[in-house]
Amino acid sequence: MRRPVARERRGVRTGLLGGSFNPAHGGHRRITRFTIDALGLDAAWWLVSPGNPLKAREGMAPLTARMRSAAAQARRARIVPTAIERELGTRYTLDTLRRLERRYPRRDFVWLMGSDNLAQFHLWKGWREIARTMPIAVIARPGYNARAMTSPAMAWLRRYRVPVASFRKRGHWSAPALVFLQFDPDPRSATAIRRGREDWASGLGDTPLRDRLTFRRIDPTEDA
Repeated sequence: MRRPVARERRGVRTGLLGGSFNPAHGGHRRITRFTIDALGLDAAWWLVSPGNPLKAREGMAPLTARMRSAAAQARRARIVPTAIERELGTRYTLDTLRRLERRYPRRDFVWLMGSDNLAQFHLWKGWREIARTMPIAVIARPGYNARAMTSPAMAWLRRYRVPVASFRKRGHWSAPALVFLQFDPDPRSATAIRRGREDWASGLGDTPLRDRLTFRRIDPTEDA
């Protein structure tokens, strides 16, 4: 009698895209959906940051407004906006990812970032440890790809590069692993939206909302 072949159990494949989402827009949605399909993800979480250490606070809309803009863009998609970093009390990406790995052991996470972030990845706290914590998928962005490919972080990460097809088929993801994703460029940006409409957040942060991931109530009076 033929014995069944033992198969490695696969976790829920979840992409993590961090950012200010100031505001979230259709470009975020489009690129995330492409990434979900390209990598065979079950879902993607948008980590709406309470405060980015590399970005000035001036011009930053309240967390509730940014969460509402993210929720509007995530409708009818396998995208979950969350302000879980506020609950975790983490400020840096490395600390957030470590806490998420411990909190959700049945999920296989992959960190998603644009090539603009890879270009400055070497400035992030513990960037090598981030790469050792979970795989990284880099989404090409026009104007940044050349800088990303010649960045100090890429010099170290290049040895861990994996083809998209091979990465998608893996039963279990290991780290470090780096995969590049190339999609049709999307010209939309949060900066352009803010320049065109400085009052975009007006009225979006006036009432409490519920975080879909943590079920925690986010109150506008708590915004820093």
